[in-house]
Amino acid sequence: MSISRLKVVRAIFVALIVVSGCSSSPKESAPGKTAPSFAFITNGVADFWEHAEAGAEKAGQDLGVDVDVIMPSSITDQTRKIEDLLTRGTDGIAISPIDPENQVEVINTAAAKTNLITHDSDAPQTNRLVYIGMDNYDAGLLCGRTLREALPDGGKIMILVGRLDQDNAKRRRQGCIDAFLDRDEDRQRIDPPGEVLTSADGKYTILGTMTDQFDRAKAKANAEDAVTRHPDIAAMVGLFEYNPPLIIEALDRTGKLGKVKVMAFDENSLALQGIKDGTVIATVVQNPYQYGYKSIEVLNELHKGNKAILPENKFIDIPARVIDPSNVDAFWQEIKDRLGKK
Repeated sequence: MSISRLKVVRAIFVALIVVSGCSSSPKESAPGKTAPSFAFITNGVADFWEHAEAGAEKAGQDLGVDVDVIMPSSITDQTRKIEDLLTRGTDGIAISPIDPENQVEVINTAAAKTNLITHDSDAPQTNRLVYIGMDNYDAGLLCGRTLREALPDGGKIMILVGRLDQDNAKRRRQGCIDAFLDRDEDRQRIDPPGEVLTSADGKYTILGTMTDQFDRAKAKANAEDAVTRHPDIAAMVGLFEYNPPLIIEALDRTGKLGKVKVMAFDENSLALQGIKDGTVIATVVQNPYQYGYKSIEVLNELHKGNKAILPENKFIDIPARVIDPSNVDAFWQEIKDRLGKK
């Protein structure tokens, strides 16, 4: 979406909503409702969000509240969903913003009408009350260090990700770059996505970062293009949940599966199977189930007027971890149990 169109959407959105302040006292539920109703909004549609949905719905059952899980397809759709929620009435919103820098006005308008928190990807420049998730820079460091250890003799890699507008993608990517190139940590550093980056000793090279805007066909084409243009590529990194499976598919199609290493993110079943098969080095996983559960839990406490639930730094940390051949079976059973699958 162009900046001009986005401004129009924001202007219309703001015009439709009368801004009112939030107090710390308990809030009345929307008219006609016997229980508080909360919305859990994702930043897209992916298997990753099934785990968060399960967590949010379980929290709803445990706490006796209504939960609406919404998976928008675009920034425009996400804005419309927020607008609709506020028009219908909601007691709280947990959102993973698609483009936080261009959604400040939209998010702040919503935050003035109801309790609003972020999860998975933050919008620190807004009036959100708290961010629930992992430190994405730290998760990126885990990714880069694991990949570097898997390439002791050095090598060239390509990073693939959905989009870099999201706060989580920016931080995750930079952490991966800094660790892979063995740099000093710098959370303010942002390397241009098209720039070739090389470690000080010359052994490790990042060929660039390719984005797909959540277009699966484009994501697969990016992976195929990377391996075709760089026949000496040593590894590929998929930073969003759907990227690693499409990298695997592209490598298989080009006859490079098992020859080019794959470093994954999140708990897609094909990535986990790749770890078992030896085609995927490891995956850095979040805990989307807990994102969902904790978001509803926090919104419910805020609805009751309990502001003590908010930490001083406005960050509830749910740390990332690395899944590799040593723990993949146990982890796979863990997520099956979460989702109630056999």
